[in-house]
Amino acid sequence: MLSLKGIHHIAIICADYEASKHFYTNILGFTIQQEVFREARNSYKLDLCLNGKYVIELFSFPSPAARPSRPEAVGLRHLAFSVDDIDAAKSYLESTGVSCEDIRIDETTNKKFFFFNDPDGLPLELYSG
Repeated sequence: MLSLKGIHHIAIICADYEASKHFYTNILGFTIQQEVFREARNSYKLDLCLNGKYVIELFSFPSPAARPSRPEAVGLRHLAFSVDDIDAAKSYLESTGVSCEDIRIDETTNKKFFFFNDPDGLPLELYSG
């Protein structure tokens, strides 16, 4: 059996690099570990950390292909992040202009959660816990 130790990182390709960089750093609070322009690919690669741990690779490419991102499309459904105060997190996101769905209760855990989107429509979730 494979002995996985955890998730190393999540790679995201964005359509508008500056808008996504602003969203993930200034709104969600990720810190920049490294930013590199890869001249041969005419592409940026931004390594982002959460609480000191490398989590997201944010890529820009010229004219990336569109991909369905609805929660019920085949493939990755959404990325979920945990927060201590779900109500405060929702209020904060809305104060920055991010549109959020209503807070719901997980029927299995009785924990609060809600969905919102990044600048490219990638579904993100905040989960109480």
